[in-house]
Amino acid sequence: MKVLGFAGSLREASYNRALLRAAKELAPAGMEIEIFDIGGIPLYNEDVERAGVPAAVEEFRAAIRSADAILVAVPEYNHGVPGVLKNAIDWASRPPGQSALNGKPAALFGASPGQTGTARAQTQLRGSFVFTNTPALPQPEVLVFRAHEKFDAEGRLTDEATRVWVGKLLEALQDWATRLAR
Repeated sequence: MKVLGFAGSLREASYNRALLRAAKELAPAGMEIEIFDIGGIPLYNEDVERAGVPAAVEEFRAAIRSADAILVAVPEYNHGVPGVLKNAIDWASRPPGQSALNGKPAALFGASPGQTGTARAQTQLRGSFVFTNTPALPQPEVLVFRAHEKFDAEGRLTDEATRVWVGKLLEALQDWATRLAR
């Protein structure tokens, strides 16, 4: 099973990028996680789209289409989805009726130094996924709170309980994507 992972943070040392690296390490047998960097995707602008879809957007859409499922590391900024992540989702949802996200199984997880992890941002993104017809795995929710205590200086996920939950999420995503493919 091929899973496309991407983080809604551009910072190289972000907890959410580190969470994706941990997921790649913890992937169950039969699952391969490819990480896509959304940093090159320009701000959505219909004028730009009409003039020609940027190469970074085409690459993102193609990566989504070629994956069996997507794994989104969702940061939370000001109680919501970061603009860079929402922007990438907006580009992937175009053109209407031909979205790369249509029917693509998804799992969400996220890390934050705050006490609620990324609960609000994940809820917002689930709302967008209703519109794009992207079936998001309902459980388990992986909300990594106090992330600064769960990763080491090199960005390695060291908290064993969180590692177990990430593993459970990936197993559930594998099952979810398999059931939806039938």
